[in-house]
Amino acid sequence: MSVPKSQYLSSAWAEGIFANRVLFITGGAGSIGSAQTRALVHLGADACIIGRNVEKTEAAAREIAKVRSGARVLGIGGVDVRNYESLKAAADRCVKELGSIDYVVAGAAGNFIAPISALSPNAFKTVIEIDTIGTFNTVKATIPYLIESASRNPNPSPSGQTGGRFVSVSATFHYTGMPLQSHVSAAKAAIDSLMGSVAIEYGPFGVTANTIAPGAIAGTEGMERLASSQHTRDEHTRQIPSGRWGNVRDIADATVYLFSDAGNYVNGTNLVVDGAGWRRQGGLQVGLDEGMAYPNFLFTGEISKNLKGGKRSSSKL
Repeated sequence: MSVPKSQYLSSAWAEGIFANRVLFITGGAGSIGSAQTRALVHLGADACIIGRNVEKTEAAAREIAKVRSGARVLGIGGVDVRNYESLKAAADRCVKELGSIDYVVAGAAGNFIAPISALSPNAFKTVIEIDTIGTFNTVKATIPYLIESASRNPNPSPSGQTGGRFVSVSATFHYTGMPLQSHVSAAKAAIDSLMGSVAIEYGPFGVTANTIAPGAIAGTEGMERLASSQHTRDEHTRQIPSGRWGNVRDIADATVYLFSDAGNYVNGTNLVVDGAGWRRQGGLQVGLDEGMAYPNFLFTGEISKNLKGGKRSSSKL
């Protein structure tokens, strides 16, 4: 059974606004990426989702295609975003089979809990390579096609059809700093800066480049790796001014906005979708259980053992 529309797209958008357009998305089989892809496919786009795991990526493509009759969703697995040639081959195949690349989402990412004292140089490098270099490689592999799309779709277009748009999925940790997230903070800060450069250099060609910075998004593997399972939902949401965790639809709607006719003049910016959570970020319990308070946990070496996967190394300085 296909995922209900209400879980990945609000009722604000007109049907068919992305007809005859093609989305290229890394990390498209993930919880956020699949919602972004479903939203665009529902609204008329075809899509090419990129991932490392062949079986998972192809299965996700088949499932996403169910949201619209006649949708073409191509799953290309075995692609490592750290390898430019691999990404370039995927982009070329996407255009060969689906006809174009009009929208790009750089959503591939890596994360885990680790203090600097327990973070190996190789682990730090790996996150930089996946997040930052992976985003750069995605830009390099797709920008010629985005320029072509932008030339076919002047901004703004009398028809309301758009093209030539790039979105990278970022985060908010580096806005204030976050214990146990130095690697991700560095990687995402670099992505934000990179998108600014893309906007400046390719804006004159009609291309827009922005980031979306999700806050705590319920039901995602990312939050399962960051938030202790021992915390109740009330304990988590008390730190968020809007009073709730986000959901994948919030991020999908933000993506639709930036790619749609409504986002024509948004370029080189960071769209934060977090219920104002980053403004109270110091109170968030990332990687910690109840009672583990900053800075005491750094001295005692306590880190939650109730996280899904990822690093659980001691934090002791």
